[in-house]
Amino acid sequence: MLIWTLAKKDLRLLLRDPRAMVVLLAMPLIFILVLGMSLGEGFGQKPDDRLRISVVDLDQPFYDEVTKKDITWSKTVMQDLAQTAGIRVEVIPSLAEAEELVSSSQRAAVLVFGPKFSEQVTLSSFLKGGVNPLFRDGVDINVLDARMLVDQTQLTAASIIEQVGQVTLLRTVLPWMIGRAFERIGQQMGKFVGNALQSMFPNYDLTGTTWQALTRAEARTDQRAEISVYGSAKGTGIIGRGAQRYQTLVPSYTVMFAYFLVLTVGWLFVAERRQGTLKRLRAAPLSRSEILLGKLLPCFLLSLAQGIFLLVAGKLVFGMSWGDHPLWLLLVVFTTSLSAMGLALLVASVAKSEAQVAIYGTLLVLVLAGISGCLMGDRDLMPENMKQFSLITPQAWALVAYKQLLANTGPANLTVVAQSCVALTAFGLGFLGLAWIFLRLDTQT
Repeated sequence: MLIWTLAKKDLRLLLRDPRAMVVLLAMPLIFILVLGMSLGEGFGQKPDDRLRISVVDLDQPFYDEVTKKDITWSKTVMQDLAQTAGIRVEVIPSLAEAEELVSSSQRAAVLVFGPKFSEQVTLSSFLKGGVNPLFRDGVDINVLDARMLVDQTQLTAASIIEQVGQVTLLRTVLPWMIGRAFERIGQQMGKFVGNALQSMFPNYDLTGTTWQALTRAEARTDQRAEISVYGSAKGTGIIGRGAQRYQTLVPSYTVMFAYFLVLTVGWLFVAERRQGTLKRLRAAPLSRSEILLGKLLPCFLLSLAQGIFLLVAGKLVFGMSWGDHPLWLLLVVFTTSLSAMGLALLVASVAKSEAQVAIYGTLLVLVLAGISGCLMGDRDLMPENMKQFSLITPQAWALVAYKQLLANTGPANLTVVAQSCVALTAFGLGFLGLAWIFLRLDTQT
């Protein structure tokens, strides 16, 4: 009860100026709004020197009477592309979206697999009655129910993409046709002829239906193989509501401004020390720990309210998503506020005047924000060695957790989130321990 009484008194002091509270909540929103409107849709995306091949997959599986299996050749082609060094594959969900991207010159070319692509490739053959997709320049993709959308203003880039597609299609279709042909030869002319042909070409498996099998090559294990799904990062309206950049900006500046409460808490502490309020607490039946907790609680509640408000505002104003684990977000907000308020009480315990609070607090908050990546808005833009070094700051751990929950393209790694929350809690308790050591209740000079 004594701790709660002390906390209520400090909470009233913090809330006695409602205009200051409005500024405290509105300033991060304004900051995010200005940055969100200023930054382009590519913000937060690392430069990638690989050639991007965009595809639309309308292909339907086709049942092959020979292998007695459903075959989806578009997946085979995309996997071959993705495993090719220097290439990344991007799947565009709809044909209309692809046409819009090409017409607006956002993509030089897009490869479209039609619904009968797998059927036509499966039926491709050198034999009578088979589909012949080969012509002078390689593979006639129109015969295979595929086509290339081309931006006429980027013909050079489009031709490169077309040639890459041709090489992959040849690696896919030609072995299939050769394998089926020699398989039929073996059936029609007997094993003797088949074995004789194989002995003449020992470096090849003439019945192999893939390029890897045909050439007896080792499987490719390119670690950078990637097939990603295209998602628009532009958003809607003048502020770009729903844009992908807000998934990074909102948590980054939520974290940064949580630590700006260091200044508010420090000024409040110093003012009470100067007025003798802290000195009179020594006469009360309160231990040093109870006084510290009584001072921590109202500041912690204020920080918690700020963090939750900014995430709610981020969803309502900027259209950001809370991901699949909103309850974990609350845990991150809680532990971030704990570490921020621990640091605030440490600065308040050490500083002797309002000027020292301003100097220590501002310098500390800005330096830590710069090291952690808060100021940049996205830690992924930092060099790898700096990203590792930044983990000496609590802000970096908070950003790691938010990245997993809000800006991760795959499922969130909750183990990483839990580790980040443990680290934030450790920072908070460590700062509180130092604040307890340095806390002075009398007037300092």
